[in-house]
Amino acid sequence: MCQLDFIYEKETVWQRLKRADKPIVIYGMGDGALKIFDKCQKYGITIDAMFASDDFVRGQSFNGYKVYKYSDICQQYDDFIVLLAFGAFEEGLLNRIYSIADEHELLAPDLPLFSDECVDFEYIEKNADKLKKAYSLLADEQSKKVFADQINYKLSGKIKYLKNSETVKDEVFSDIFSLSDSESFLDLGAYDGDTVREFIAAVGGKYRAICAVEPDVKNFRKLENNTKDIQNCECVNVGIWNNRTTLMFQNLAGRMSSLSLDEQGKKIRPVNVDTVDNIAQGRDITIIKMDVEGVEKEALISGKNTLNTLKPKLMVSAYHKTSDFFELVLLIHELEPEYKIYLRHHPYIPAWETNIYCTL
Repeated sequence: MCQLDFIYEKETVWQRLKRADKPIVIYGMGDGALKIFDKCQKYGITIDAMFASDDFVRGQSFNGYKVYKYSDICQQYDDFIVLLAFGAFEEGLLNRIYSIADEHELLAPDLPLFSDECVDFEYIEKNADKLKKAYSLLADEQSKKVFADQINYKLSGKIKYLKNSETVKDEVFSDIFSLSDSESFLDLGAYDGDTVREFIAAVGGKYRAICAVEPDVKNFRKLENNTKDIQNCECVNVGIWNNRTTLMFQNLAGRMSSLSLDEQGKKIRPVNVDTVDNIAQGRDITIIKMDVEGVEKEALISGKNTLNTLKPKLMVSAYHKTSDFFELVLLIHELEPEYKIYLRHHPYIPAWETNIYCTL
């Protein structure tokens, strides 16, 4: 087993479940639950029951299981292990999850959005050198704490590691970035304009320009509508890739819309894609946000010239693929060694909203 100073867990979430001597129940329905069912089947782990939040329980079934309320499960079993099968960031729901975790063992298996790999000890052994280097490149102790907690969470599924290392987004703008009233913001993966509004709030409404980029057609319509009264804000309906071309896109009209390189799945359509360097040309960009649903690596590479010449502040999602939280750190350092690199996790279960922030 690989020995790294920041690894504290001795078994994976699946090893823990395999040796469980009490019932195992899934909390939540949807794709996350199906992924957990698949993993449990792979490892020979039996799921005993399912429950959902009270507002969603209407006597339905899911994957052959009747869906109960939490109170029903508590009446049925004295003790049990809860597997969380959905993402949560809203304060009330997070508090509900933590309340359940106080009453019963609760695990939230890490199942990356755009990757089949999961962190286990073999994975850590294989990537030990990269993990050590990425850890050493981080600019402050909070970043290193987040990095360590990310690994331990991904191994164990224990949500305490996420809670113990989380910070609010406002901390980034107060403690990491020094923002002026002449920023030029490039928002890659602008969705419906939510991060445009966050940026405007962070700069107190004073900035030079905004370029909001969103490939999904329905999201783009919302983006245009939500930003129509915002001054100096241009919306661009393209995807981000490492060259200018046309690719297939999963048009899901939500945050999960993404490039579909194998052309399989529903709601697939062609979409024009372009590079960060091409989009940034002539804009004198000072800050870039990249939340591009699993192609952050390609986006960074496509913006090498922009990073080298303009050296904009960076906000890069680091949770879409298993290795993003360390591979993207290494890539950014390779592309522009002058950057100070920070890692932050904002309130969210599982390890979504884990982002890399870079500045000089």
